Amino acid sequence: MDKERRSILCPNCKKLISQDEPRCPHCGIANPGAWWKNNIGARLFLGTDQLIKWIIYANVALYLISLLLYPWSSGLSLNPLALLSPSNKGLLLLGATGTVPIDRLGRWWTLISANYLHGGVFHILFNMIAFRQIAPLVLQEYGTNRMVILYTVSGAVGFFVSYLAGIPITIGASAAVCGLIGAILYYGKSRGGLYGQAIFKQIGGWALGIFLFGLLMPGINNWGHGGGIVAGALLGMLLGYKERARERVFHKVLAGVFIAITALVLVWAVGSGIYYRFLG
Repeated sequence: MDKERRSILCPNCKKLISQDEPRCPHCGIANPGAWWKNNIGARLFLGTDQLIKWIIYANVALYLISLLLYPWSSGLSLNPLALLSPSNKGLLLLGATGTVPIDRLGRWWTLISANYLHGGVFHILFNMIAFRQIAPLVLQEYGTNRMVILYTVSGAVGFFVSYLAGIPITIGASAAVCGLIGAILYYGKSRGGLYGQAIFKQIGGWALGIFLFGLLMPGINNWGHGGGIVAGALLGMLLGYKERARERVFHKVLAGVFIAITALVLVWAVGSGIYYRFLG
């Protein structure tokens, strides 16, 4: 009974282990029974399911704020994705990226904030459905911290590529989602075998669908999508996945830095947007 009471779920791989284990025998994480890895705050913000939820919450919150600050209009382009679309001005104030905000206003931080803004209800719905479908697989194969890195860096790189391509204004989580797709494509190809091939084909279907969608629909940032996929694949190779290397302190520190940067950027974006809307 004593052993049963001292059993816990590893905070990293979620497998049942003894609380006294110096390392998880399944994933190798050090001190899995440490209180700071198992307290309510850690489970709330860094749990496997919670990370997916918090990213979705952030996207939905920014979308609603953009609608509240400025009544919806025709949005960034005349297409079905523009239903219930915030105005261009509202999106610019809240951190849309591209050559206009970067070159004219010097807003390099928008490479981060633009990942959490959307131009319409169908836009955010499609991106969040895609994210919700792909993110669990990324978490399973790369882990929480590496997924934070993949999502943040791929989104910023995708938007930087579209900036270099001369896109004036752009928003959306699709560049970051494409980064997750790129990481899983690399994983499937690298791992091989029946499982790896199945994953590669499944996620390859998503990549092909996004490519065709970008060709058929107006106003789609294909440069951001392509840049995100390439960035995700390269990061997947550099960071490694669970079967080859467990998450290390470096991954945790880097993920923490990116979480802090993202939080500061979004708070700044909302704060400055509210200021210019009502006081500027």
